[in-house]
Amino acid sequence: MLEKIIEGGYMMFPLLVCSVLALGVFIERSMAFYRNSKIDVRSLRAEILTLFSEGRIEDAIVLCASTPGPISAVLLVGLETYRKLQSINESAESVRTIMQKSMEDYSLHAMSAVEKRLNILATIGNAAPLFGMAGTVTGMIQSFDALATAGALDASLVAGGISEALITTASGLLIALSAVIPLNIFTSMSQTIELEIEDAASELVEFVTMRGGS
Repeated sequence: MLEKIIEGGYMMFPLLVCSVLALGVFIERSMAFYRNSKIDVRSLRAEILTLFSEGRIEDAIVLCASTPGPISAVLLVGLETYRKLQSINESAESVRTIMQKSMEDYSLHAMSAVEKRLNILATIGNAAPLFGMAGTVTGMIQSFDALATAGALDASLVAGGISEALITTASGLLIALSAVIPLNIFTSMSQTIELEIEDAASELVEFVTMRGGS
């Protein structure tokens, strides 16, 4: 492996950095999405509504605060907003509107945490093939320089440059694939989480509306 990296020339060094970054992001995000998948969101939502219907707002807030994940974080903002508005006797319509707005605003922050570092994978997916092509160009330049210096056609003179060109091209494409495929998977997962946040927030607002904000 080390021999191939050396044969690929100096353009293999940025490609090596890209591969390490892609692997690090993949491991970190895989663990984050795995932890999130272990949270029973449906049971959480049902328990929050049950506590809410019993007037146990503080217990619902504690439940959300003790449950990790973006969905519980957004619902926590909604419940805390409800508690503050109830303390100043806001109208039911005002409670509904402000709750909805506060959860919508905070959901942007929650999704930012969910999608954290995915931009690194996107950058690597775009940059790695370009590094590979740059290595191809430098390898071909090396081959033509060798021919020009020798003044005669000799396959052995161009072999090193062609080898460098092929190694960097292949490496760039493989690293790009190793970044783009996880990126698409993580993006799909984050979209699912975003839909779950919207559903949970809408459910809470509708529940408050049916209760007349009381």
